[in-house]
Amino acid sequence: MAHVELSLTEAYVPRGNDTSPGHESDSFAHWSASVSRAAEPCLLIDPRATIGAISASCCTLLGLSEPTEVVGQPLLGGELRLLDFTAARSELTDQEAEKIPPLLALSSGRLARGLLRVQTGATPATDTTVDAISTPLLVGGAVAGSLTFLAKV
Repeated sequence: MAHVELSLTEAYVPRGNDTSPGHESDSFAHWSASVSRAAEPCLLIDPRATIGAISASCCTLLGLSEPTEVVGQPLLGGELRLLDFTAARSELTDQEAEKIPPLLALSSGRLARGLLRVQTGATPATDTTVDAISTPLLVGGAVAGSLTFLAKV
């Protein structure tokens, strides 16, 4: 004869306010600390598209200065040079730049993915194509930034 037991307990609900000492209780601050120490190429931007954190490997991949020099700069209009995929190697227009994954994640509040052509030298042979996957970061239900992971293609 089969025997069945039933037990009821309260569901575990993680609390978002638990923080470790020295960290704020929002995801932007937590990710900023993680991105700064990450081995993977990744970057974090705030709602104004200013770089809040960037890993050293991301700076190397994108041909940028050291992270300490890049943090606080605008994502576009600073050192980063994004090119279209034509043979002419033209810089992206403002309208095209709005569609790159980090900015699209900010404006749409959704996951965004795409390829980017980055000028890392004077000749086309030194350009790098990267796959970018971006996710918006939410604080209190509002988009507070975007986190992007990059991989060389």
